[in-house]
Amino acid sequence: MSVNGVEDVHGRDLRYFLAVAEELHFTRAAERLYVSQPALSKQIRALERQLGTPLFDRDRHGVRLTEVGTALLPHARAVLAAWAEAADAVRAARAAREATLVIGMSTSPGRGGLLPAIRSRFTEAHPGARLRLRQIGWDDPTAGLADRTSDLAFVWLPLVGAERYRWVVVATEPRLIALSEHHPLAARERIAFAELLDEPFLALPGAVAPELRDHWLALDARDGRPPRIGAEIGSTDETYEALVDGIGICLVAEGNAPLLTRGGVVVRPVDGISPTRFALAWRADDTRPEVRAYARAAVGAVGAQS
Repeated sequence: MSVNGVEDVHGRDLRYFLAVAEELHFTRAAERLYVSQPALSKQIRALERQLGTPLFDRDRHGVRLTEVGTALLPHARAVLAAWAEAADAVRAARAAREATLVIGMSTSPGRGGLLPAIRSRFTEAHPGARLRLRQIGWDDPTAGLADRTSDLAFVWLPLVGAERYRWVVVATEPRLIALSEHHPLAARERIAFAELLDEPFLALPGAVAPELRDHWLALDARDGRPPRIGAEIGSTDETYEALVDGIGICLVAEGNAPLLTRGGVVVRPVDGISPTRFALAWRADDTRPEVRAYARAAVGAVGAQS
């Protein structure tokens, strides 16, 4: 709705009007606003022209509100008060957002109470900061770092786009082999990786993170022999079902073995392959003190568990 340009009145115009209306003196109002008296008078005249009516009567006896000015006064106060509340809400929301760290993960970093240990160290140093955990699907190996929906993330190395990130290793674990309890090798206590080269493996989707897919297929231990792929898997449940059905076998970090050994699946140590590394990562261009403080808390927690 438009009435004589009222929709174009700015907050500054209302603040100037309110100061003069409350002081009923242009010089005192100008001092209150930290502006010159001529500049204030000019602004009030411009507001009156915009509204098409005088707001003040000025004569040698002083300054008085006109009927229109009197009518405007409570609304000007209400508008400015509402805007002050809105500005406070914006500042509070921004502060809350900046004080909240979102921690992404596709694998729970439980591992001997690591997560609560990090939280305890971090909140002791930053009691005003908040932490929010996000579970991310296997389709994002960066657990939210790449699209900036996570501030830090627990990820498996190698990390896709590694040059864009920094990280600290929080766990180094053997890679075990998971297979159906009915598999011919399930009765063995240990298995040499060379005995698994012709087995069908469950693999991460290749388009998501080829380096990570190759790592969980132990490509570096195959002497150039390409892996047989039994199926591609995108979650713990898909992996478990494929193992139970005998579609394939897969490597799994020692700390994640309990997620798959629910019945019908066994895990065995494997000789001839390197361990895997679990890391807390963050973007290299994120220099916020809270991010670095959480990383330091992770280093401290890992050191305390060693």
